[in-house]
Amino acid sequence: MKTPRRFLPSIGLLSAFEAAARTGSFTAASVELDLTQSAVSRQIRSLEEQLGVELFLRERQTVRLTAAGEAYAVDIREALRRISTASLNLRANPLGGTLNLAILPTFGTRWLSPRLPDFLQRNRGITLNLMTRLTEFDFHKDPVDAAIHFGSPQWPGTDSLMLMTEDVIPAASPELLARYPAIRHPSDILEMPLLHIASRPDAWEQWFAANAVVPDRLTGMLFDQFATIAQAAMSGLGVALLPTFLIEREIKMGDLVPLLDRPMRSRENYYLIWPRERANYPPLVAFRNWLAALAALSPKDE
Repeated sequence: MKTPRRFLPSIGLLSAFEAAARTGSFTAASVELDLTQSAVSRQIRSLEEQLGVELFLRERQTVRLTAAGEAYAVDIREALRRISTASLNLRANPLGGTLNLAILPTFGTRWLSPRLPDFLQRNRGITLNLMTRLTEFDFHKDPVDAAIHFGSPQWPGTDSLMLMTEDVIPAASPELLARYPAIRHPSDILEMPLLHIASRPDAWEQWFAANAVVPDRLTGMLFDQFATIAQAAMSGLGVALLPTFLIEREIKMGDLVPLLDRPMRSRENYYLIWPRERANYPPLVAFRNWLAALAALSPKDE
């Protein structure tokens, strides 16, 4: 359905309104936009007349947003930011397009980054921008085309491609293990300091339950990323439950030692998540198909 023109104000009117709303002053907005104060005032009045809504209360020599103006300013500021970002991306890469991808930091560093040269070699026209996101976010408010996500694929308004499962194992430094030489049963690990990661607060409970151990209480240091918890484990601060594919190098180098041969399959998986309205965006399609091949899946299995 075609949007009526009255609901599509010009960028000039919207820019004047956004600057005045942000600065709280027509005069400050005029300086920022290199216009006269009267020009800004006329533009905002024209916008109000076009919308049929009063956006500012004018009181003597001051102005302040109405309740409607405050709500409108939030949406317009985000819309202008998205337009600016889209224009910048187009200018940076006018041929192949840009893919803005949210990643999990350690997964991005250890698993994705070493494989990206192959993707870029196969898709020379695409510019890939990576940004860290540790938790779910709103695709409509964040300039992100897709995300690498660990958890459930149930993300409102999105579709997904499963990338891989994950096994975790308890691991510690050789120095810490030397202080606890009698680790022969899962319950023995309860004598050691445990390290926890904030995104999986019940991981240790799950591991002990899988090994028929019911601990009274689990305490220990808390970390927000696998990179920091792995470093803490290597420094001898405690035992961490770590994904096996993320610590292959540390185990090979002897910086971390698995405790017992008791890997646990995580309940959740790694996914590529994208908003449905971006499903046919060419850079995303190329990246999704490339990841599907890496995951030993064909595009029809998505």
